[in-house]
Amino acid sequence: MIDHLKGLMMNYAAEMRYEEAQAVKNKIDILSKFRSRSTVVSTTIRNVDVFAMTQDTDKAYINFLKVVKGAVIQAYTLEIRSRVDEEKESLLGFAITEIRQKLSSDSPEVIVPFKPDILFENIKYIVPKKGDKLKLLELAERNALYFKLEQKKKKEIKPQGDRTLKNLEKLRNDLNMSDLPLHIECFDNSSIMGQNPVAACVVFRNGRPSKKEYRHFNVKTVTGQDDYASMEEIVFRRYKRTTGEGKPMPQLIVIDGGKGQLSSAVKSLRKLNVRDETTVIGIAEKLEEIYFPGDSVPIYLDKSSVSLKIIQQIRNEAHRFGINFHRDKRSGDLTKSSLDGIEGIGIRTKEILLKEVGSVDKIRNLSEEELENLIGRKKAEILRNFLKNSS
Repeated sequence: MIDHLKGLMMNYAAEMRYEEAQAVKNKIDILSKFRSRSTVVSTTIRNVDVFAMTQDTDKAYINFLKVVKGAVIQAYTLEIRSRVDEEKESLLGFAITEIRQKLSSDSPEVIVPFKPDILFENIKYIVPKKGDKLKLLELAERNALYFKLEQKKKKEIKPQGDRTLKNLEKLRNDLNMSDLPLHIECFDNSSIMGQNPVAACVVFRNGRPSKKEYRHFNVKTVTGQDDYASMEEIVFRRYKRTTGEGKPMPQLIVIDGGKGQLSSAVKSLRKLNVRDETTVIGIAEKLEEIYFPGDSVPIYLDKSSVSLKIIQQIRNEAHRFGINFHRDKRSGDLTKSSLDGIEGIGIRTKEILLKEVGSVDKIRNLSEEELENLIGRKKAEILRNFLKNSS
């Protein structure tokens, strides 16, 4: 079909029928974009994850595809902030860890454009050079590029006040709110295997991000990975300060999570006697269900509705803000350890060790083979000698 349209476009152009040629070109663009997101792939591919990445000067966009029995059954794109000196292997490694944990993926094969800096047990990395797996990687790369371009276009569009108010009115009606949600706040938790638990709160005013009001939180009272307790703590701390300073509550609070996280947030609002001053909802990411307190049955907003897009926008912004803080916190922790100053053991090696193993004590308990598989024989020998002399 695309080849036929290309021939038709060339014929129109040769005949100087430029308007008709442009119309055909627009159809080609639409079909090309649709084909790049097609779910039909080779039936020989049974169960793989695909990751591709594209970068801007200060951001990286990682597209994920999950392929099962020859079909793409899941797609997701992660946007993260990148530092000038940050290696692409590190960015990809972080994204793979974050996305696989978030989407509960356990595929044994992972297709990547290059090897990341993090090794996982029972996972085989594949950097394809030809065939169907290369086509899958190219599909993910196009998706990442499209996402990046769409994000740029959104920034170029100037906000229109009348349209914003109309959209917020639609959101109020869809959520059965009494007040127009001119002030919205959203919370998101972030941790990897219970390490460095943090949370983020983002604020939207009049339908736009109010970045000066964004806040990060280190989780203080929770040990290990407990999203419910973490959410309860952070919501309580946020609005204890809000009420203590005499500031008004937001008209709408969005919790990134399902019934459990929402119940935890409501518990804190009740402790502070502000539950009746705001509307609070939870959004569960897999099916984008909207939960209300005390109701076990979610509502499903139309996928194309402006209300769902507003909720998704603020949820995604909270997730982005939280992930970047979590990465910065982990990077800071990784630069401070008893592994500092070992000649021959650089920052990247140390980062791999602490990401994969978790602590210096656990590194001591690794077998020679396990340590060599992580960082190589030469570095493993340097590290063993250091640990032996420092024990």
